[in-house]
Amino acid sequence: MRRIIAVLTTFVVVAALVVAPARAADRLTATFSLSGTTGKYVVTNPGTSSASGWTLQFELPSGVTASNPQNATLSQNGTKVTLRPLFYIDTLRAGGSTEPYSPTFSLSTAAQPTSCLLNGAACDGTGEAPPKAEGVTAAYSVDGSRAKFIVANNSAATIQNWSIVFDLPSGVTASNADNGSLTQSGTTVTLSPAHYNGTVQPGRTTEPYSPTFTVSRSGAEPTSCRINDVNCDGTGDAPPAAPGGLTSPVKTTKTVSLKWDAAKPGSLPITGYEVYNGSTLATTVPETNATVTGLTPNTEYTFTVKARDRKGGLSAASAPVTVKTNNPADDTQAPSVPSGLRSTGKDGASVTLAWTASTDNIGVANYDVLVDGKVATTSTATTAKVAGLSPSTEYSFTVRARDMYDNVSAASSAVKVQTDDVVGDGYAKVGYFVQWGIYGRQYFVKNLDTTGNARRLTHINYAFGNIDPVNLTCLHGVTKGTSQNPQDPNQGDGAGDAEADYGRPFSAAQSVDGVADSGWEKLQGNYNQLLKLKKKYPHLKVLISLGGWTYSKYFSDVAKTDASRKKFVQSCLDIYIKGNLPVYAGKGGPGTGAGIFDGIDLDWEWPGAEGHPGNHVGKDDKRNNTLLIEEFRRQLDEMTKSTGQRYLLTAFTPADPAKIEAGWELAEVAKSMDIFNVQGYDFHGAGSDNSWEPNRTGHQGNLYTDTDDPYPFHFSVENAVKPYLDAGVNPRKLTLGLAYYGRGWQNVTDGGKSGEWQDAKGAAPGQFAEEAGTRGYSNLLASVPNCKIVHDEQAVATSCYTGNNGQWWTFDDAWSIQKKVAWLKSKNLLGGMIWEMSGDPGILTKTLDESLGS
Repeated sequence: MRRIIAVLTTFVVVAALVVAPARAADRLTATFSLSGTTGKYVVTNPGTSSASGWTLQFELPSGVTASNPQNATLSQNGTKVTLRPLFYIDTLRAGGSTEPYSPTFSLSTAAQPTSCLLNGAACDGTGEAPPKAEGVTAAYSVDGSRAKFIVANNSAATIQNWSIVFDLPSGVTASNADNGSLTQSGTTVTLSPAHYNGTVQPGRTTEPYSPTFTVSRSGAEPTSCRINDVNCDGTGDAPPAAPGGLTSPVKTTKTVSLKWDAAKPGSLPITGYEVYNGSTLATTVPETNATVTGLTPNTEYTFTVKARDRKGGLSAASAPVTVKTNNPADDTQAPSVPSGLRSTGKDGASVTLAWTASTDNIGVANYDVLVDGKVATTSTATTAKVAGLSPSTEYSFTVRARDMYDNVSAASSAVKVQTDDVVGDGYAKVGYFVQWGIYGRQYFVKNLDTTGNARRLTHINYAFGNIDPVNLTCLHGVTKGTSQNPQDPNQGDGAGDAEADYGRPFSAAQSVDGVADSGWEKLQGNYNQLLKLKKKYPHLKVLISLGGWTYSKYFSDVAKTDASRKKFVQSCLDIYIKGNLPVYAGKGGPGTGAGIFDGIDLDWEWPGAEGHPGNHVGKDDKRNNTLLIEEFRRQLDEMTKSTGQRYLLTAFTPADPAKIEAGWELAEVAKSMDIFNVQGYDFHGAGSDNSWEPNRTGHQGNLYTDTDDPYPFHFSVENAVKPYLDAGVNPRKLTLGLAYYGRGWQNVTDGGKSGEWQDAKGAAPGQFAEEAGTRGYSNLLASVPNCKIVHDEQAVATSCYTGNNGQWWTFDDAWSIQKKVAWLKSKNLLGGMIWEMSGDPGILTKTLDESLGS
């Protein structure tokens, strides 16, 4: 029998009342009939050979139950019912059916099933069938509280040391294993074989010694199942085949060049190959050739290659090849210097080069390609692609030739190439989506679509991820609110919202594709909606933003040492990039979050300077910030070797020159960063606790220094961007921050300037009680009556004023966005960044998009 765990499709099975659609000629089919409250399925084999091992799953209307099965076992989980045949109808002869022993069962109410799957495909034979299992499978059955897995080997090779990992519903436990052993952690159970059933010959199963165990709830069904990292039904992520044709075309005294045939993919595309020197991983490459360096002269080595798929699944090893390195005493003449070095292509992360071949008395073995004086790659041809580069960055390339005895030529003449930026010829439009927007704001991922903003944005930064105060790792899988006191130094300790992230089911009205969560999914909440949004808009890149004002307390700690940096970065990539979400209320688990995030956005507020009360600040924060960013880049690039996808690294960076000086080695971090999202707002404000600037109004995002600004420091967008450009940061790495919200004061005097730079008495009432002095753009316009808008042409700043001793608000609108876009385009900046999307009914992003002209 084959255990299929899948979301049921919506085919309705009825008893031959209509003309059947075209169907596969050799696939099992099932027809349902109803007599009173007794249901019956007749399973038919229309093929030309017998078929064994079938499982039937169907959905009943809500509230209807099935029981009292005949000729089959039956289990029900919610509305889903699973039928498995008894042994005498498990095999169906060619052209035969289950009659007269077809499965029957009693229904609590006369009802038709609403859907039906037979071996994972539509019961009427239409549609695509799931891929045929070619490896190991595990079929689950349960009789009362006793469950069993039958492991089958459907391949031509012996299966050894199988292991099953499955999830049970929340609160269900597994125990008392026979013919195997099990361990359970939360809802996840690992089942291992006994010594006598761990090896399964081709075409055989573990019967009659299949592992059995007790489940604490009668009839409990696994919610997911994997055997040897493949779905238990044999579908899903089958590993690639082993590469063939491994040879060594060239060798030197210290290097061996290898090539091989492309491996046959399994369930997923192949993204790279791992080359092994003996049992040690020597290198990982995206192509079907590699050069292994650092070898000892006149020494024999044995190499193998494995193919790696998109999720890191590895093939078996290729046939080995043994190579002996050359003896350097046999030749001492170096090759000629390569000439004609040129760039033949580039993108945001790589440059392709070509050159004219060198000559040598015995023969050129390969070429070293150097980037800024350091060897980046080795090629046996006169072309090479240098990957792992930073966008919008100029590099100097040279090439030197090596012969078969490691005599090396001088370097060629250099060629300088600047990589493309992360958006090509257009502009970046980066919008922050706040995790908590689904509550009081009632702003869902779907709203990004319905406002038209999703198709206009290039990047979405999801705010925010926290840091575990004890383990100093990325924190996830908790739901714990923050203190409402903004001055509480422990406000963010241990806080998070896994419920909003991936635990909360959304209704059809709240869902991007109009399909409601059923409640059975392992991934729900905002994360699932982001996946749906990316499917609808494939150009969108989504990043997890770590930190923010409340969650930056422990950045100094995680950045402090090499070990703490490595540990922290690894934990963040494991959760957000690999998608290994912690189990929360039955949601999450290994790989459930894969494909959501395309990179990391760092929002440390602020290294080396004050931020939220209680934040840890260290004397070495500035240098450690650089090292932390470099570690993120290094580990992200290492993941690229496995997945073939380049991951983005961005940061929210300060406007205040003092904070830049305290915490940012701009020229150094620019080598690792894709985008600096420069703060272009919050220059002035009262703050919800009136601890900021409660007694005087001021523009929060003026483009130029206001000539009337009475403050001793003069913030402006222009002044905020200048230190980055002065430090040599390429302008195509800079986005300009825009405020989709307003900062407000109350009891503001007129002063003849419509409240601008005038006396005030604290923050104006906010959109929410805990956020005094702050309103989203659309809320501000709708909820602050008689607020007359003023456009300051000299400073390029928008404000509105309700009149003498009234409220005064500062914000961005379509007018100021147009002016700022014209300025950023004149500076050749990368684009705009938005905090945050819930404030926009669609007007502001439309203006940004149209003003940028892309």
